[in-house]
Amino acid sequence: MTSGVSVESDGSGALRRIGPPARRFLARRKGVLVRLAVWSLAEAGQAFLVGYAIAHSVDRGFLAGDTRAGLLWLAAALAGVVCAAPVVRGVFAELAGLTEPLRDALVRRAVDRSLERALHGPGGTDRAAVSRLTNQVEIARDSFAGLVLTLRSFVFTAAGALLGLLSLHPALLVVVLPPLLGGLALFLATLRPMAAAQRRALAADEALGDHAARARAALRDLTACGTGPDRVRQGTRLVADAASAARALAGWAAVRTAALGVAGHLPVLALLVAVPWLRGRGVTTGALLGAFTYLAQSLLPALHTLMTALGAAGARLLVVLDRVTGPDPWPTDTRRATPVASGRAAPPAEAVPRGPGPVPAVELRSVTLSYGTRAEPVLDGLDLCVAPGEHLAVVGPSGIGKSTLLRLIAGTLAPDDGEVRVAGRAVTGRAVAERTLVPQEAYVFSGTVGENLAYLCPDADRADLDAAVRALGLTALVDRIGGLDATVRPAGLSPGERQSIALARAYLSPAPLLLLDEATCHLDPAAEADAERALARRPGTLVVVAHRLSSAVRADRVLVLDGVRAVCGTHEEVLARSPLYRDLTGHWNAGPLR
Repeated sequence: MTSGVSVESDGSGALRRIGPPARRFLARRKGVLVRLAVWSLAEAGQAFLVGYAIAHSVDRGFLAGDTRAGLLWLAAALAGVVCAAPVVRGVFAELAGLTEPLRDALVRRAVDRSLERALHGPGGTDRAAVSRLTNQVEIARDSFAGLVLTLRSFVFTAAGALLGLLSLHPALLVVVLPPLLGGLALFLATLRPMAAAQRRALAADEALGDHAARARAALRDLTACGTGPDRVRQGTRLVADAASAARALAGWAAVRTAALGVAGHLPVLALLVAVPWLRGRGVTTGALLGAFTYLAQSLLPALHTLMTALGAAGARLLVVLDRVTGPDPWPTDTRRATPVASGRAAPPAEAVPRGPGPVPAVELRSVTLSYGTRAEPVLDGLDLCVAPGEHLAVVGPSGIGKSTLLRLIAGTLAPDDGEVRVAGRAVTGRAVAERTLVPQEAYVFSGTVGENLAYLCPDADRADLDAAVRALGLTALVDRIGGLDATVRPAGLSPGERQSIALARAYLSPAPLLLLDEATCHLDPAAEADAERALARRPGTLVVVAHRLSSAVRADRVLVLDGVRAVCGTHEEVLARSPLYRDLTGHWNAGPLR
C-alpha cells in the first residue's frame, strides 16, 4: 500500500518544490526584510551591551573600588534589558508583513485546489479542504512566524554576543566556540534525516489509518472474496512499518537531544574548566563574568530556541507547505482506485464488442480514467456495449471502479481517454435526461410523499404514483407515513426506507437508462429482489452495481471488474471465465452474503 504522502529519503523533493516560490515570496517583500534587519541590529546591540556592561561594572567599578562607576555600568546593562521591549514590539509589527501575505497566499492555493478537485477529482468533493483552509494554513503561518523570529534572533543575538566575547578577550572565543559550533553542526546534520523520518512516520501512520478505514468499509467484499487473511497480514505489516518509522524518529530525536546538550552545556563547562588557563592569559574577573552572562543570557537561550524551532516548527512547515502547494491536487484519494482483492489498479480490460443491431443504450470505447496525474488507471482501455432494454449487473471488490463506471455513464465524470456514448450520443460530462443515477445514499427532501416520488416526473398523476408504490412494495411505508399527501420527515426514515422512496422515484422517471450504484444496500434480500425485478420490468435499460450476488444472477449479463481484466457475459459465461466471480459465487452459495 502506498500512502498519500510523497516520501523522499531526505526531503529534498519538497525543498525543491517549495524553494523557488519561497524565494519569490521573500523577494517581493524586501522592504519588510530590511526593516526587520534594522530592528534585529538593535537587538544585537542590546545583547552586546548587557555582557559588556556587566564585565566593566566589575573590572572598572566594584573591583577597582569605584562603586559609582560600577553602578553606572549596571545601569547601562539595565537599560539594555529595558530596551528589549520596544525592539520586540518593532519586530512583531514588521513580522505581520510576512506572515499575513503568506497566510493569504496559502488560503488562495488551498481554495484553488479544492475547486480543482470539485471539478475534476474523484467524488467531486475534497474532504481535506477544511483541514487545509483552517488547521494546515494556520500551522504554516505560526510555524513560519516562529522560524523567522527564531532565525533572526539567533543570528543577530549570536553576532552581538560573540562580538562582545571578542571585545572582552579573544581567548574566550577559543574556549567557547568549539563546543558551540560542534553541537550546532551535529544538530544541522540531523535536520534532513529527521525531516525524512518525520515524513516516513507520517506516511506510515496515514497508510495504516487508510488501511483500517478501507478494510472496515469493505468487510462485505473481504468476506465474499476470502481475502480477509491477506488484509490481516497487510495490516500487520503496516503496523510494523509504523513502529519502525517511530523508532527511527525516536533515534534521531535522541541525536538531536545530544546535540542540544553539547551546544547548550559544554560551553559553560568548558569555560569553568578553562578559568585557570584564561586567568593566566590576562582574562579579568569581570571578563569571565561577562562571558558567563553572554552564554547564559544570550547565546545558549537563542541556540536552544533555534534548535527547538527548526526541529519542530521547521519540519511542520516543510510538510504543510508541501501538502498545500504540492503538485498533486488530491494525493490522498488516489488510493481509492486500488482494489481490495488484488491490490492493483485495473489493467486494460477485455473488450466487449458490439454486434450489429440497434443503437446501444450504453457504449464505452477504450475508456481510461485515473484519479490524479500519477495514479494508476482505475479503468484502462475498457470497451463495453449495453443493448437497449438490457439488465446489466456490475460486480467487483470495493474500490475497483464500479461507481466510477456509473459516474462515467451518468456524465458526472469525464474519461481521460476514450469515449462514452448514451443512446448513440457522446457524453460530455454533464447529466442529461437520458439517464437517472440513484446513489447509495438516497436523498429524500422535506415535502409530501407524492412530491418526493414525482420529483423526476412532475407530470405523474395519482394513478402513476399508486402504481409505483405497489410495484416497489411501499404500501405499508406510505400508509405509516400517512399517505401520498402526508409530509415526509427525512430524519424519521431509516436508510432502507429512504432508499425505497428513491427507487420508486427512479421507477417513475421517464429516463430510458437507469443506473443503480448500490442503491439497494440497506434493503433486505427479499425487498432488494422485489425492487430490482420491478425496475427491470420498467421500460428501458438497467445497470446495477451489485450489492449481493443475487443481483448478478437476476441480470441478463454480468460485468466483473477484478483488477486483472474486465469479463462480461451471462452468469454462466462469467462463471466459466472469471476466477473472482467463481470465488464470489462460492462464498455467496455458502451463506455469508445472503
